[in-house]
Amino acid sequence: MNFSGILGVTLGLNLVATSLAGAADAGKSGEWIQIFNGKNLDGWTPKFTGFSYGTNLANTFRVEDGVLKVSYSGYTNFGGHFGHLFWKERLTNYVLRIEYRFTGKQSPGGPGWAFRNSGMMLHCEDPATMELNQEFPTSLEAQLLGGSGEGNRSTMNLCTPGTDVVMDGKLIRQHCTDSKSKTYHGDQWVTAEVEVHGSKLIRHKVEGATVLEYNLPQLDDRDTRARKLIPADGNKIISSGYLSLQAESHPVEFRKVELMKLAE
Repeated sequence: MNFSGILGVTLGLNLVATSLAGAADAGKSGEWIQIFNGKNLDGWTPKFTGFSYGTNLANTFRVEDGVLKVSYSGYTNFGGHFGHLFWKERLTNYVLRIEYRFTGKQSPGGPGWAFRNSGMMLHCEDPATMELNQEFPTSLEAQLLGGSGEGNRSTMNLCTPGTDVVMDGKLIRQHCTDSKSKTYHGDQWVTAEVEVHGSKLIRHKVEGATVLEYNLPQLDDRDTRARKLIPADGNKIISSGYLSLQAESHPVEFRKVELMKLAE
């Protein structure tokens, strides 16, 4: 689909955006599924840069005291080993809600931008087919950031490894876009939520308030990995995929990870 075609579709989608907001509220009357059971990593599989799918490098992803933790106690140096913990199902329409917090010190060797940095990766490519040394799945990242104790640093931003999106009728090709959330300093727990309606609308929320919206996620043909994923018919729009939680060199904890599937 060319850019003019994208804009045409977007104008049509603007007519249904209001009704989608109501649909999300209706969907939330359904059942929340706790996809982290508080005991182990059943249903979840890790993938680390430089390691095969299923290898939990240095027990980075672990469950302690009922909390899913990203821990670097087994590392002497981060070494560029970006990790992602994938949920087992491919999803299209859903709400994902987590409670997270950053703790402790960043792993030695972690990049400066990864300080108090993690994320929920949406519409991920099939993790079982990721390349061995691939750092990030082609996906949409609802970026989780913690404050340093001073200054402003929003959370639930959007980053786009191998992808682009449309916002307000415009194709966005920059890698990251800030949300309008406040800054969360310290080790406090934060509730973050993504509301996903296939390719029609994706909404980021923090503590119940909407902080970012976009639609028409699509493969970025400038990206080497993304180009390999474009189907034969050339349709770059992404309407479904896997979800994952990140390990980017700073310890982070998740005490709740819950999912509601939406019937759309």
